[in-house]
Amino acid sequence: MQLDLGQKIRELRRRDGRTQEALAEAIGVTSQAVSRWEANGGYPDMEMIPSIANYFGISIDELFGYNNERSKRIDELAAKIDQMNFQNNGEDINIDECISLARNALIEFPGNEKIMLCLASVLYNAGYVRYGEHHLSDDEGYDTLDVETHRSYSEWKEAISLYEKLLKTIENGEPRHRVIRELTQLYLNTGEHTRALEVIESAPNIYGSKEFLKAKAVDGKKRAEAYGETLLKTVRACSELMVSGVITNEKSLSVTEKVQSLRSAIEIFNTVCTDGNCGLHHSYISRVYTLLSLYLWLDGKKDEAFMALDSALSHTKLFDDSCTKVKGYYTAPLVKLVQHEVWKNDPDVEMPIETAHMSLAEDWPWWCVPGYSTVKAEMQADPRWNEWESKLQ
Repeated sequence: MQLDLGQKIRELRRRDGRTQEALAEAIGVTSQAVSRWEANGGYPDMEMIPSIANYFGISIDELFGYNNERSKRIDELAAKIDQMNFQNNGEDINIDECISLARNALIEFPGNEKIMLCLASVLYNAGYVRYGEHHLSDDEGYDTLDVETHRSYSEWKEAISLYEKLLKTIENGEPRHRVIRELTQLYLNTGEHTRALEVIESAPNIYGSKEFLKAKAVDGKKRAEAYGETLLKTVRACSELMVSGVITNEKSLSVTEKVQSLRSAIEIFNTVCTDGNCGLHHSYISRVYTLLSLYLWLDGKKDEAFMALDSALSHTKLFDDSCTKVKGYYTAPLVKLVQHEVWKNDPDVEMPIETAHMSLAEDWPWWCVPGYSTVKAEMQADPRWNEWESKLQ
């Protein structure tokens, strides 16, 4: 891009009805100097740039005449990196290309927080995709992370460094919350529990979250909609905590207790979605059913295990149906004003990769739990597995 700073200064000065003398006096130079700049006979010293931008009430980027172009380029790169990163959903589809794109973008825009966050998130994901998350059990049978293995991941080391740098400068808002979430997880993965606790001290408690506060910022119909949105997100979060609890207490819970807990993790949706319309959450529910089938099998309830697989397929089809609607709404009384999130955010957005065409059989049981491969082999030996798998086509 050709730098035409003098012309930009002249345009701004004329826009505001200022003379060369007035500008010169304000920033401490001679009017002849301003005249030379505007005639492209030289440039202001770099230390004067902030004062000139401040004089005209604009940013330094705007002064250089490329703010819109620069911001657009950064937004395009960030969106592309995030989109590519999302494709690596548990599988290495293009992680090398994604990392390379993010690194080149950071070279083009050094120190840019948005690009830096993209690179950190790609590296965060790369550790999971390339090596996985490894678990151990402590003396009491509780699940722990294999921190020594995780500390060897160069991707996570670099991601932690980037997140820590961002945490010093990034302002409050969703990007900062994303930094806190992902950095906390990496601290946990690498055994840095004290540092994880220190980081989350700057995060709001659950009642200070955007979802809870939104209902306090609006009234009437909008408030009813906000309460519905918060209900759905809270139910989903509670269900995810229940599933995580089952996995964390792998050796301290009986198989029957795990089955009961997973059934509760599914049933909790019915407390809000009383008519069975769970919208986009049907995809998540289908995954929980696949995990439930594993523990039902281990509990000796083989017929119920295959019934759970059928339920997983049913919920995936319900999810697909939600995605085909031009405008999707939840229909239960307390959430009937809430649109399905994918439609609300962007009606033209592509459907998530979570569709009925995803291979439930291949991804089964979605969560990596001890002994799952043995159970899968046993279930696959049952003729009902092939019958179920044929329904996925």
